[in-house]
Amino acid sequence: MSLASAALSLAASPSGSALGGIADWAVSVMEALGGFGVAALIALENLFPPMPSEVILPLAGFTASQGSFTLPAVIVWATVGSLTGALALYAVGYALGRERTRRLMGSLPLVKTEDVVRTENWFDRNGPLTVLVGRVIPIFRSLISIPAGVTRMNVWTFLGLTALGSFVWNTILIVAGYVLGENWHIVEQYVGVFTYVVLAAVVLSTVAWVTIRIRQGRTPPAGSR
Repeated sequence: MSLASAALSLAASPSGSALGGIADWAVSVMEALGGFGVAALIALENLFPPMPSEVILPLAGFTASQGSFTLPAVIVWATVGSLTGALALYAVGYALGRERTRRLMGSLPLVKTEDVVRTENWFDRNGPLTVLVGRVIPIFRSLISIPAGVTRMNVWTFLGLTALGSFVWNTILIVAGYVLGENWHIVEQYVGVFTYVVLAAVVLSTVAWVTIRIRQGRTPPAGSR
């Protein structure tokens, strides 16, 4: 079976109308560029979140099951792509630096400079674990690289932790696609549920934070009465 058949199988699935175009394009990239195409797609996924890894990685696993790549080669190329995309975002955070980030965030409604400083201090203490765990959490997988750059985390530490976390995430999804074969697109459905759970938690946390901050702003300072 050709790689194009994989895209057709996705198009026939319930989610195919939304993702078929992405799958078709990804197939053409991998067919044209081989392992380098896998790395390029995953690097792009890090920089452009609407390009979902839950589609690209299982599809890459499926191609390996068809003999287009070896399974270890796909995992290695995908991890190289993850490192490339993460390093680009790290560079963005590094270029911003602490002072610019504080001014930028401090200019936003309801955000205080002290909040940003406290977040930076927390990341200084817990950054390594946050980067490692963040690489297997949807939404945060890409964004976690920016605060790592802002706080000037040692770049080799950052790359090592990113490589480890990305290797775990990539391996799980690629192997799933490899094992499922023509049904590789099922992975997207399950990962999608996980993504929605994370997104809901982020939204609820944001609403709670905004509510608390608004109430604090309405509370008169002690002794003002």
